Amino acid sequence: MAEITFNDLIKKSFLKLDVFAKISVFDVFLVMLLTLIVGMFIFYVYKKTFRGVVYSYTFNASLVLMCLITALIIMTISSNVILSLGMVGALSIVRFRTALKDPMDIVFMFWAIAAGIASGAGIFPISIVGSLLVGAVLFCFSKIKPQDEVFLLIIHYDESANDEVKRILNKISYALKAKTVTSESTELTVEIKIRDNNTAIVNDISAITGVKDAVLVGYNGEYAA
Repeated sequence: MAEITFNDLIKKSFLKLDVFAKISVFDVFLVMLLTLIVGMFIFYVYKKTFRGVVYSYTFNASLVLMCLITALIIMTISSNVILSLGMVGALSIVRFRTALKDPMDIVFMFWAIAAGIASGAGIFPISIVGSLLVGAVLFCFSKIKPQDEVFLLIIHYDESANDEVKRILNKISYALKAKTVTSESTELTVEIKIRDNNTAIVNDISAITGVKDAVLVGYNGEYAA
């Protein structure tokens, strides 16, 4: 049996470039159409299950594009070793600088990439059935609401109301996030936990003489002072 050297493997990879001539436009269109359907399903699940502070349409739309682009890459490199090595080298210089605030965003990114890989490789049962199962699990988790939800309470008050504000805050569990003191007023930002959407504490603090306003903001665990 003749031994196959690395040079022979490289030559065969180049010779296999004519494989792309056998890929019809219809096949490419079918793959991209099915991938788009899966990507739109991911888009829908992300929108319906989002529980962060600010929903980003741009990020959600990028999940669909990520799914499509991944499928294109897989279709391109799946039949040729040289193109595979070249694509790995090209992708190795890509750096993502955008910080993801919600850990679930990373899950959706991996989901979009995995669905794109499966669709690009032509393994549609994995892409479709797997996406349906992942979507079902995410919907189940989204229906489970924790008893205690975390919020940021931002209070602006005069120095005369300092003791009364502290008295009310001491009745609940809170963590100091930021405090800004000026000659005119004080801004206090604390992390609090609220059960069953009971926001009575905001009314209690707002009723204190010397308190200018009290704002309750949804909080996902990230805070930059």
